[in-house]
Amino acid sequence: MLDPNKVKLAIAPIGWTNDDMPDLGKENTFEQCVSEMALAGFKGSEIGNKYPQDVAVLKHKLDVRGLQICNAWFSSLFTSEPYEVTIRNFIAHRDRLHALGAKVIGASEQGNSIQGKDINIFGDQKPVYTPEQWELIARGYNEMGALAQEKGMTLTCHHHMGTGVQTAEEIDTFMSVVDPEKVFLLFDSGHLTFAGIDPLPILKKYVHRIKHVHLKDVRLAVRDQARREGWSFLTAVRNGVFTVPGDGDVDFGPIFRTLEEAGYEGWVVVEAEQDPAKANPFEYALKARKYIREQTGL
Repeated sequence: MLDPNKVKLAIAPIGWTNDDMPDLGKENTFEQCVSEMALAGFKGSEIGNKYPQDVAVLKHKLDVRGLQICNAWFSSLFTSEPYEVTIRNFIAHRDRLHALGAKVIGASEQGNSIQGKDINIFGDQKPVYTPEQWELIARGYNEMGALAQEKGMTLTCHHHMGTGVQTAEEIDTFMSVVDPEKVFLLFDSGHLTFAGIDPLPILKKYVHRIKHVHLKDVRLAVRDQARREGWSFLTAVRNGVFTVPGDGDVDFGPIFRTLEEAGYEGWVVVEAEQDPAKANPFEYALKARKYIREQTGL
């Protein structure tokens, strides 16, 4: 069982409205989304594209529902834009999250990523970093990590399909080049499984350097069809490759036990982008909440 004094449960709004494909869930409002999160029994949320930009307005809407912001996606572009642009954008992102009370920043190196492109996600077109690019990424993430610590926050790297931090080897490389005192890992069960990687060895290897967890299930039949037919990442999402924990093929029991044994402290976040017209977000939030309560005691 996970210790509720150490571990808090959140859900991402991407199940209500998709940030990368905003036609999915365009009918779902911000207030509906956060109200259903709270009604389903969650205590935290990441930030979606319909969330108010004004910090005071957003904080009020969350406070009255007993929700808090735990993290928000940040795209670093060290391999495709001037270094200073990413650092400047990161500082603005950090300051907004800090004002909202968040303690974690989840960043992904999106330079030349193919995750949003109409390209076979299992093909050979995803970025593969050169030694010089790894050096640049390490410098950038170490600086962002130090900037996060200035505000008492923690920087995590989100390994992600379609990027240069996707495979087990790439995760190992990233973790070896960054400063372990400044940069940590965001563990995502879904992206590892989608990539054909058993998530458990990665979790066990880095559990003491993991500061944020995305709980995402995978329908392996859809994943395998995506591989056979050369689908893009977004096509796979539209066709239901991801779902909430307990509804797909990921074995979460050992994942929860590993987190428990390591004394993990922080947020665990249900993040399962689906077409809300096919997977009602409130019903699936309830399904996830019930499964996690049964598995972890949270």
